[in-house]
Order: sequence, then C-alpha cells, then structure tokens
Amino acid sequence: MNACHDFSLSGVAVSALASGALWLPEAQTLCVSDLHLGKSDRIARRSGFLLPPYETRATLDKIDQLLEQLNPRQVICLGDSFDDLSAAESLDETEKLQLTRQQAGRDWVWIEGNHDPGPVELGGRHVNELTLGKLVFRHIAIAGSVGEVSGHYHPKCNVGRGGTRPAFLADQSRIIMPAFGAFTGGLRGTHPTLRSLMAPDAIAVLTGKHALPVPFAATT
Repeated sequence: MNACHDFSLSGVAVSALASGALWLPEAQTLCVSDLHLGKSDRIARRSGFLLPPYETRATLDKIDQLLEQLNPRQVICLGDSFDDLSAAESLDETEKLQLTRQQAGRDWVWIEGNHDPGPVELGGRHVNELTLGKLVFRHIAIAGSVGEVSGHYHPKCNVGRGGTRPAFLADQSRIIMPAFGAFTGGLRGTHPTLRSLMAPDAIAVLTGKHALPVPFAATT
C-alpha cells in the first residue's frame, strides 16, 4: 500500500501523506491543517457536554511520528490549530512540553484560522499567510489563486460504498488539505463550495492506511 501520493503544484514537488499531512521534500517542510487542539475542552466549556479529553494528545502524537520519520526543517500549521484561543490556553503542562519539544530547532509557523484568529503564546511565529517560493499557504482558499495550499473545509470523500475518508483535493491551481486533528468532522466532497473551487480534472487523495488518488469527479 502506498504511504503517499507524489505530484506537483506550480512546479513544486509535494507528497500527500496517508496521515493527512503534506510534505515538500525540497524545502524539507511539513504542513498540517486544522488540528483543532482542545476541541473537547471547548465543547465542555460551551455546552457542558463532556467528551474524553484525549484528542489533543492523539493529534500531537501523530505529529511526533511524522517529525521522527521526516525530520523537517519547517512545520506549517495551516490554521484552526486550536479550537479557540481559550483551548490554546487550557493545554496541560505535558501537552505544552510536547509541543515545545516538537518546535525545537525548527521554523514553526502558525497560520491564522477562523477559530484561532490571534497569536498564541506557545512558541513559533504567527502570520496571516505564508509565501514559500511559488506556493502560498493560507487557511481559506481564495477563488482564482494559483499555487495555493489551504485547509478550513475538512474535505471528506468516498468511492463506492467504502464510507467517507478525509481527503486532499488537488488540481493545477490549488490543494485543499484534509483536517489533521483526531477529533474533527468534515465537508463532503459533493458540497457545491468544494466543487466550485476545484477544476473538472481535480483529484482527491483519500487518506487512511494508504494514500489513494482518484478523480475528484468520481467521488461521492
């Protein structure tokens, strides 16, 4: 089974990893989107509904595995890294130390999202968007952009009766990333917003045990 799907965007080699992260080998850059750390804490604060508070640790552990495998020079977190700013402040000390270790010796970039529009005091640098060579990284796609990597929509697709899986959407102009967080929902690939953003020849790269590229038009 393939652990990644290799392709290019604006002439830049990229790999869509089965984990839901994007790897740029030439820049030694790892990109993850929509971590939504602290989501169970936010739900408890706002609704009183208690969920097992394990999603933050599970997501950070997934990042640890990628850092060990790839040893990136740079990590880009593509917005909505925290479910809200209070969730960022409520990380326990073990989680904060884990995040500090992950950032050590790396250029760690927090892209601002709609859930976390302001900076958080957890190291790294905080920007609205980031230009890296021919590519631009931002949280929400802008129609007409070229060389754009974005997140926000948490796309999920399926083929046949296999059930939905988080998926990258990619065409010649953009990549829309799947949510990397352990406790996140998703927007079906059939949604008009996603169909309007992607070209007719776009592909969907389904994540899971392996990265499976399929024609986006064929997904349901």
